[in-house]
Amino acid sequence: MDQRYPSRPQALSVQPVPEVGDRAPSLGRDVRFPSDRPVVVVFLRHCGCPFAEKTFKTFTKFSTDHPEIRCVAVSQSSTQETDAWIIEVGGEWEVHVIVDESLDLFKLWGLGQTSTWYAYSPWTVWSAVKLGKEEGIWNREQQTGSRFQQGGAFAVDSSGFVRWAKPAQTAEEIPNFKEALRALRLPLTARTKRNGLA
Repeated sequence: MDQRYPSRPQALSVQPVPEVGDRAPSLGRDVRFPSDRPVVVVFLRHCGCPFAEKTFKTFTKFSTDHPEIRCVAVSQSSTQETDAWIIEVGGEWEVHVIVDESLDLFKLWGLGQTSTWYAYSPWTVWSAVKLGKEEGIWNREQQTGSRFQQGGAFAVDSSGFVRWAKPAQTAEEIPNFKEALRALRLPLTARTKRNGLA
């Protein structure tokens, strides 16, 4: 099989996307709700996707700007590929990374398969080329994970309630972490503004 264009996986049974005001679904043993601080969780596209790389790099900057928030990224790629990819893209900084190759957490948070148009629309392809030319972020070799798996981002308050829910509507969508701060009613820091996150 040509790994550049892997086949779509079988359909997955997913839960509804949690809405604002809902209790947050589980993130496994490593992250418990309620928690000692708010949590922003990002469900990534596959390792190697340029939009996943842009999202993760933005998220790591956000994680150092806001130590009052626990930042969690969920990877759908294998542990080996995720670990190697994190090093390639600059490290995890203050982001806690969970590997969910089985997609159990993705499904629990309402994130399932998408369409071919979602992954390969002309706008998505153009956005990938633009990202490469402007920021040097290009597609990397992919061995695990699916181009058709939906990503997304959520903010959960310390009481364990969802305050911001943004399942990605397109493959190239990068979470707006300023929205997460507003939803959690946390102030923007000067460092956040300098890093272009506000």
